[in-house]
Amino acid sequence: MAYQSTFDHPGKDTNAFYRRTLHVLSDARIPFLVGGSHAILNYTGIVRETKDFDLFIRRGDLDPALQSLREAGYHTEITFPHWLAKARQGNDVVDLVFSSGNGVCRVDDAWFTHAIEADVLGMPVKIAPVEELLWQKAYVMERERYDGADVAHILRSCAESLDWDRVLQRFDPHWQLLLSYLVLFTFIYPSERHRIPARVMIELMNRLQQDLNNPPSEDRVCRGTLMSRAQYLLDIGRYGYEDARLAPRGNMTAEDAVYWTWAIENIR
Repeated sequence: MAYQSTFDHPGKDTNAFYRRTLHVLSDARIPFLVGGSHAILNYTGIVRETKDFDLFIRRGDLDPALQSLREAGYHTEITFPHWLAKARQGNDVVDLVFSSGNGVCRVDDAWFTHAIEADVLGMPVKIAPVEELLWQKAYVMERERYDGADVAHILRSCAESLDWDRVLQRFDPHWQLLLSYLVLFTFIYPSERHRIPARVMIELMNRLQQDLNNPPSEDRVCRGTLMSRAQYLLDIGRYGYEDARLAPRGNMTAEDAVYWTWAIENIR
């Protein structure tokens, strides 16, 4: 079910700033998708106050997007080269998201292929696909922010309409993370557990059984850093585990990880 994206907050001036940003990028023919609170509203009906505006774009479109915004009078910056840029006017901010903080959820062509049309702030736009929204939010498990409730609400609202084959594809090779959320969903909503397709649960449980039958992995890696950039640094620094975010296992460079760690106390 789609919901019209309107908010009491932020104020009219900020909403005008967001609408102008949409116009600037549209006029420059930069493909983008709306995410964040507006996407959550569209898929779940949950309204929340937002401090900024999330737009998803391909990395290859970032430079022309920033150029068009600068020409329109915005201050722009590539805040984190592996996933995030920002455009500002005064106190108003737009986030240009082309991956995720852990480097896993890169915005690719499939995001745009499966996007849906919606109305945001009175403008026709495309919304990030619900499968990708679920995928990206599943990795957010910081002490100060946990998106598990968003994942549960997405499942409660959209379980029947999800493209489960694509969800499985997105989470592979991190299928255990998806299974953990599906089990948690049956705990949160015991009356709704039938809405998760049995074939999905059976496939993931079979993978788990096979995993348990095999000897432990010899790859001494900590995947906790994929979910929290702060809480597993001890495992990397003191206990000698490899960081799952870094190449060749992940998509981040050592420099990306250092910069992302340094900014823990400074972002937002």
